[in-house]
Amino acid sequence: MNKLGFENKQYLSLQSEKIQERIDAFGDKLYLEFGGKLFDDYHAARVLPGFEPDSKIKMLLKLRAIAEILVVISANDIIKNKYRSDLGITYDADVIRLLDIFKSKGLYVGSVVVNMYQPQPAVDGFIKRLENLGVAVYKHYAIEGYPSDVQKIVSEDGYGKNEYIPTKRRLVIVTAPGPGSGKMATCLS
Repeated sequence: MNKLGFENKQYLSLQSEKIQERIDAFGDKLYLEFGGKLFDDYHAARVLPGFEPDSKIKMLLKLRAIAEILVVISANDIIKNKYRSDLGITYDADVIRLLDIFKSKGLYVGSVVVNMYQPQPAVDGFIKRLENLGVAVYKHYAIEGYPSDVQKIVSEDGYGKNEYIPTKRRLVIVTAPGPGSGKMATCLS
């Protein structure tokens, strides 16, 4: 029994079509948080027969004319030197790697968000490095009472304190080097 569990060509076609439908349904702008790796996803390929490691990026390339990438990293991950065990590099080094790869594939990278920002030499040094590379960087802050104090979260002292992230394209892809970055909070903010 050699039956595939995943039809890659169908995924590429249907997923990009459904994303376009959602953009049209939500007022001409869609923020889409992508969990997992956008390329080199060997784990998904291993557990889902038929899934190709670069399926997600291929799908996004079909939408490149309207897509903008926003990369999120947690300041805590920079401070702790958190690293990707599969690549043996820190999350901040992976952000630089991701930016280079996205740009080399013709995807527009709008900005990087440093989530849970707090002034620290390592964090501020990383921000300066990105800015020296010509990357727009925005700071989002920790919110006291998150995630249960909804009144505080949606106030000027919550999401209102975060720097506004201007976007230029209809589809904003929010991604990160790993889990716990604050991708969803960035979308909500």
